[in-house]
Amino acid sequence: MADKHQEDLMHIRSMMERSSRFISLSGLSGVFAGLSALVGGTYVYLRLKNLGIDYLTSENSFYDKDLVLEFFLVALIVLFFALTFGIYFTLQKSKKNNHPIWTSTTKNLVINLAIPLCVGFVFCLSLLIHNLFVFIAPVTLLFYGLALINAEKYTFSDIKYLGYLELILGMLSLFFIGKGLLFWIVGFGVLHILYGIILFKKYK
Repeated sequence: MADKHQEDLMHIRSMMERSSRFISLSGLSGVFAGLSALVGGTYVYLRLKNLGIDYLTSENSFYDKDLVLEFFLVALIVLFFALTFGIYFTLQKSKKNNHPIWTSTTKNLVINLAIPLCVGFVFCLSLLIHNLFVFIAPVTLLFYGLALINAEKYTFSDIKYLGYLELILGMLSLFFIGKGLLFWIVGFGVLHILYGIILFKKYK
């Protein structure tokens, strides 16, 4: 009898979890988002190298505005592919587990993610307009970290740890002006891949 009650409680807890949290988030989304960021970061590094700039050893913290606009476009392309992979793998996992996609929980998750991200995007645009290029990479990490922490209550709680790491990287990069690309690659590339693998193994 005790075992049956325990089973019933676990079933109720599972139902409550499904109704209050978006659990169709796939770890593969994080892996492919990270790979997209690594490709984008590699392109930027090689582009600078072709211009005769060794990013790892160069003391230069300021680049031509047209070049920065090109890199900003690369970041937007990376974001596009990351979102595309995220939507695709999430739809696949949702279909496999027979879970609805668009619910009130999903709506809350999107809103809580979008608010910090939209504010961060506007902030980055202002930095671009005022030629404060060196702060763009740190700002993207900071606002992305805040967005993940803000959205944690509507999906897997593990996501907040990724958010904290992104915040730490963002804050550290503020003290290494001109090396934001390295922090950006680690934050959006390496951490996403590691987080995606952990999430995939934990929530198969």
